[in-house]
Amino acid sequence: MMNKIIQLLIAFGIVSLAIILIFDWFIMPSYVRQDKTLIVTDITGKNLNRALIELDTEGYKGVVYDTVYTADVTPQTVVDQYPVAGAKVKPGRTIRLKISRSEKLIIVPNLVGQSQRSVEIALQQIGLRIDTVYTEFNPDYPKGTVAWQFPKSGDHIKKGMGLQITVSQGLPPDFFQVPQLFGMSMQNAKDLLTKARLKVGKISYKQNEDLVPYTVLDQSIAPGTVLDQTIQVDLVVSILDLKDIFDKLSNEK
Repeated sequence: MMNKIIQLLIAFGIVSLAIILIFDWFIMPSYVRQDKTLIVTDITGKNLNRALIELDTEGYKGVVYDTVYTADVTPQTVVDQYPVAGAKVKPGRTIRLKISRSEKLIIVPNLVGQSQRSVEIALQQIGLRIDTVYTEFNPDYPKGTVAWQFPKSGDHIKKGMGLQITVSQGLPPDFFQVPQLFGMSMQNAKDLLTKARLKVGKISYKQNEDLVPYTVLDQSIAPGTVLDQTIQVDLVVSILDLKDIFDKLSNEK
């Protein structure tokens, strides 16, 4: 009987020891690891690849969640992180990173031919501005419109940069520009020449049955020509029948 009791006590002791060892070696470490926390490392200012390696080494997972375009920081640099440095987190926590990228370049639009006000609005909408405004007399562009720009259309520049433009003041005060007269009635052509401070020169006639009589077919000086003095502009005008002109000239005599 005594031997059986001793055997039972020994067996109970062995089982108890085994339970204690299992609890101490397996259950407790697992429980402790569940409550284990880490202090988040500060990785701001570091290159992205280096930051990801450091996070992985220390038991975190790094992911890029946002970017900022700037010329003040080297591209691919961590500029912010969440959780922030010093925060307590569990192992395996994902650390979200904001990194820098090269500043976006803006394509310069074509401004030539537009009014200065339209140009100012268009540039403001895309993050550019007018830096310098020049003026010049320019017969090729109406007064108040842009005749030249720098940088030119299609160039790539940084946001916030300024452009130089030249605004046309139209024709110089002592110059004369020949208007386009083709297709006008003879009377309208004469009026337009007078308005341009030019003179009506010789009028010749050419028979043409497809056009309304007395329509301008040609002019002696090309449209757009800029002159430094007033001059006569000869016209060629359509007529249905040249005999009508002969009769008209005869009656005037």
